[in-house]
Amino acid sequence: METRFFLQMSGMPGTGKSTLAKAIARRMGCVVVDHDVVKSALLRATGNDLSSDQAGKISYAIDWDLIDYYLDQGHSVILDSPCIHDVALITGQRLAKKYGIPYKYIECQLKDMTQIDARLRRRSALLSQNRGVQSSEEFDRSFGSSKRPSNEPFLIADTSLPISNYFDEVLSYVGYQQKTVGDN
Repeated sequence: METRFFLQMSGMPGTGKSTLAKAIARRMGCVVVDHDVVKSALLRATGNDLSSDQAGKISYAIDWDLIDYYLDQGHSVILDSPCIHDVALITGQRLAKKYGIPYKYIECQLKDMTQIDARLRRRSALLSQNRGVQSSEEFDRSFGSSKRPSNEPFLIADTSLPISNYFDEVLSYVGYQQKTVGDN
């Protein structure tokens, strides 16, 4: 039986959080709560009448309630969102503790701003997502200081590399155990 966990993804937009979260979810059957999906739906539903900050705060409240709901049902959950506020770490760790499951944290890192910009321009962006890097300094100021847990081990994934270069390490970190013939 797989170990249940709560995984908090982190990193700048364009570093591969969603790609990695989806790959883990496909392999392990986890639920992904994607902050951009929730925030974009909220912006669309309100006709863009909310500021980005207002929509972000409301979206995080929805994210955390969904995570709690899915954890209560016995699922492993991945939160796909930049982790730029201490409250995100605190809330994630609190929920993992509430359900007696491991708290995991992976930061996707890509230091090449040109590559980040290319990824952002290439993707089909949701309403709330960045569509490119206008200013490296502003982008770094907004997203460059991910909060990391000080009391939990975490993993940094170098997402400048193909996912196949680090995926086994990620799976091992979250507790994936390959089933062998004869396992139930």
